[in-house]
Amino acid sequence: MSARAMWKAVVAIGDIEVPIKLYSALQDRDVHFRLLHAADRAPIRQHMVNPETDEIVPKEQVRRGYVTPEGDLVMLNEEELDALEPEASREIRVMHFLPKEAIDHRWYRRPYYLGPDGSADKYAALVNALEQSGREGLAQWTMRKKAYVGALRLHQGYPMLMALRHADEVISIDSVETPAGKDLDKREMSMAQQLIDMLAADFEPQEYKDEYRERVLQLIQTKASGGKVAAFKPRPKKPSEDLSKALEASLQREKKRA
Repeated sequence: MSARAMWKAVVAIGDIEVPIKLYSALQDRDVHFRLLHAADRAPIRQHMVNPETDEIVPKEQVRRGYVTPEGDLVMLNEEELDALEPEASREIRVMHFLPKEAIDHRWYRRPYYLGPDGSADKYAALVNALEQSGREGLAQWTMRKKAYVGALRLHQGYPMLMALRHADEVISIDSVETPAGKDLDKREMSMAQQLIDMLAADFEPQEYKDEYRERVLQLIQTKASGGKVAAFKPRPKKPSEDLSKALEASLQREKKRA
């Protein structure tokens, strides 16, 4: 791997330990700006300010407060919070093995690649075991003062660790209104199926780009070279209220593209 490892650990399955290196499977592609003073372009700093006196509050005088549902304000200091942090560890402990796709996409938070850390044989054995079992592991670990739960699985022959959300973060689908409305008639159903068939394709992620980011970078490049900036105005689209007409128009448009 050409990527830089962000953490070293061992995958523990029973008494077996496999040394690994953890690599982020994502990268930050946001455009980052500096905050400057418009008059002289000097970098500006942010301060904590007391809104009642407008005085700057030094960092050592800042405390954390939490308002309870009853409206009570509870003050906390850094020492109290530090004492509650999970114990540091280099172990990724596999607790259970689940059927494939037992964990649906709502739970996914962030993906990581796992590479070998010196023991190629143990790493290969881990890959083979996951491949042969047809299952994925449910694991726990602590990384950089934060506890995680995740899914250990293979992707194109590489082991991956998918950090998961916790149960209280995922809203139950039972809280969402049940889909309702009249059924499509035979003609509408036929057109809908034709449209789905015409739009069928493989997933090609390189075709889907952050167009806003590209416009921002183009704006920066244009201004840096002294060019004129043209205003971007997206064309509004008014949705059709007639389902049959909308389906017909969609089919005609896709036929012209084909």
